[in-house]
Amino acid sequence: MAREEPIAKSFLNVLGEPLQSCSCEPITGWYRDGFCKTDASDLGQHTVCCVMTQSFLSYSKAQGNDLITPRIEYGFLGLKAGDHWCLCAPRWQQAYEDGMAPLVRLNATEISALQVIGLEPLLKHAYKSENEKGSKS
Repeated sequence: MAREEPIAKSFLNVLGEPLQSCSCEPITGWYRDGFCKTDASDLGQHTVCCVMTQSFLSYSKAQGNDLITPRIEYGFLGLKAGDHWCLCAPRWQQAYEDGMAPLVRLNATEISALQVIGLEPLLKHAYKSENEKGSKS
């Protein structure tokens, strides 16, 4: 489950607040530190904190991005429904356009995702949790 501590204030989420952790179990993020933060070397822009569903995982696998199958050689145990994971912004946008976008944890989605995805689609797909500031109930 995700930690709720913010990291350095230099990283902001799409709500303009300090970025929150996405997940440490499984560990996610470009830096594998639990945060959906990025830099110029992250060509995929792993900035969208998503809550996995079986339908999205199946869709992603069909698109050539298998997030289900463990890849032990990379320390990847595979994802299951309910896991939180940093998804590439363009991949989320593609899933959105195909009607398959997973829910988004707004407080753990880096503001740079807005360079690829509009805020409105993210708000419409906000994960509904009592711990998620800014999400719709």
